[in-house]
Amino acid sequence: MNQKPLINIERKFRLEIEGLRFVAALLVAIYHIWFNRVSGGVDVFFVISGFLITSSIISTINRTGELKFLPYIKKLLKRLLPSVFFILSTVLILSYFLLPQSIFGKTLKEVFASMFFYQNWQLAISNTDYLDASQMKTPVEHFWALSIQGQFYLIWFILFAVILILIKKFKKIRVKRMINTFLIVILITSLAYSIYLTSANQQWAYFTTFTRVWQFALGSLLCVNLSAIKVNKVFAIIAGWVGLIGLISTGIIFDVSEKFPGYIALWPMIAAILIILSGTYETKFGVKRFLGSSFMVKIGGISFGIYLWHWVLLAFYRYNVQDIPGLFMGTLIILVSIGLSYIMTKLIEEPIRNSSSDRFSFRRLGVMGGINIVLISILFIGINLEHNKLNAMVVDEDYPGVMAVHDAVEVTEQDPLPDLGQVFEDRPQADLDGINEKAKDGSIEIGEYGETENYEATIALIGSSHSEHWQGGLLEATKDHNIRILNITRLGTRFSNGYKEGSAKHTWNQNVLSYLKDSDVDLVVAQATASNTDKEYKQKHLMDQLQFVNDEFDIDVLALRDVPRYSFNIPESLERYGYESTIEKMNEEDNQKDSDAWNTFVETNTSLHKLDLSDYFKVDDEFNPVIGNIIVYRDKNHITDSISKTFGPILKDEVIDLLENKD
Repeated sequence: MNQKPLINIERKFRLEIEGLRFVAALLVAIYHIWFNRVSGGVDVFFVISGFLITSSIISTINRTGELKFLPYIKKLLKRLLPSVFFILSTVLILSYFLLPQSIFGKTLKEVFASMFFYQNWQLAISNTDYLDASQMKTPVEHFWALSIQGQFYLIWFILFAVILILIKKFKKIRVKRMINTFLIVILITSLAYSIYLTSANQQWAYFTTFTRVWQFALGSLLCVNLSAIKVNKVFAIIAGWVGLIGLISTGIIFDVSEKFPGYIALWPMIAAILIILSGTYETKFGVKRFLGSSFMVKIGGISFGIYLWHWVLLAFYRYNVQDIPGLFMGTLIILVSIGLSYIMTKLIEEPIRNSSSDRFSFRRLGVMGGINIVLISILFIGINLEHNKLNAMVVDEDYPGVMAVHDAVEVTEQDPLPDLGQVFEDRPQADLDGINEKAKDGSIEIGEYGETENYEATIALIGSSHSEHWQGGLLEATKDHNIRILNITRLGTRFSNGYKEGSAKHTWNQNVLSYLKDSDVDLVVAQATASNTDKEYKQKHLMDQLQFVNDEFDIDVLALRDVPRYSFNIPESLERYGYESTIEKMNEEDNQKDSDAWNTFVETNTSLHKLDLSDYFKVDDEFNPVIGNIIVYRDKNHITDSISKTFGPILKDEVIDLLENKD
């Protein structure tokens, strides 16, 4: 029985889309390997995915009059999981032999997240900055895009299931207009949210599903309306080549480190749309002639694998050879990615995807997924056993941390804590509790720690992560006293009056001030300088904010000088280059650009209490990555919670004295 079409769409194999997929994958690889910039290639993948899945869903409804979840999800899993499971198995095995311990635990978590398509949220929650080259990158970090794609496929099933229900209920409904209305509302809402959140919290915005849905919606709108769009020969020729040049130039024209995925993402997406539109008209000189060539179509068919493989190879190369490959090695990584993708497609993906037997396909997928779970479990157990073994060796005199400097005592050298496999997770409790991430907009999130009932005083730890990493020390300092510790922090947001009015960071600061005005806070502890800049006005904004709290609310303030910061990851350097080389690198850098501002602050300000702990980061007048057998940094600029706790006795002298002598 022939079903009345839901909507007439052009259902044919689009050659230029296959070639475009390869161009997108190649751009991603090139920019990752040599430039560490966003290329716009992933955004093109999202547009294409929206176009193709919408075409598939509408064609299914046109053919059968139904949209059933089980056939839909089976087809989806058979297409996505074979390559994903195989590559993740490879990563797990190679990681055991080739990955630094300091990134190993994070990799296992991300492999698990990638298996179940929530890697984007895992990266957001773990404060990963995809565009920060100095952050340690796992071999599966790029799976965030695939996770968003998988989530989108489920969202689109729900969307069209609702549309189908409405069509059957309201017989006279204008289907195309309704679909366009849904898609336009989704596009506008998601784009607006993407623009807002990119300015408010770009790291979170980069990975969040809801800031990306508009990109899929744009591809869907193109699919629904393409047959009604007529282009002439001149437009087809010009638009296609303009689109291709525009796409290739995305990473060259735009500095996207703080602007993606907001409105800037429109550039590569519009470029992709121009290419697809140009392909509707056959012309000898159009871009379709190139993108739709036999070679481009064939290699476009394995572009999914190229995207997945290139980053895996690049990550292991960086950790074992050098950070930036030369021209030859970078090209070799791309060629090997193409070769592996071809082999994987033929031997792993196609037999499962094309099998007429679901039992055969899902039995294989079950085995592959089960192997991954077993490998992850074994490796996690191994990490924890090693960690527990090292922790069992600890006694206070062996691991004094900065108290070794404070008391000027010799310490017998031990294996440092935390061990490199755990150092990345050695974070303050508030960070582990997600206080930073819960304050995603201008609202404040307050975590209560220490004595939360029957307390005699309240300390508020306020600011960015550079205030927050002192939480361990404060909790240690106040553990024998009835003191409540409030953690009021926000990712990437200093307690400062220097933010643009109306921005989320400015709003957050204003909300903190409003809270302090009517609170029972006795002492504010906060970062008073930023050691990564010598711009005096930035330091002044921090200091003035603290002064305002003291003057207007009559709250005592303990202003902390920022810790030394570096351009490289300290734990990674320890593992790759050794202790002595890391010390040398640390002391070669200008790691305290706030010196002039701090000295002026100390000399001229008499009403705020000031504390400079810089000397405790030195051994024999040299900045050191390990002090008192404890690793100082968990990345390039945040101290470990373990070292923070050893500041407890030092902070206790300051904090308790301030509280006891409070008027």
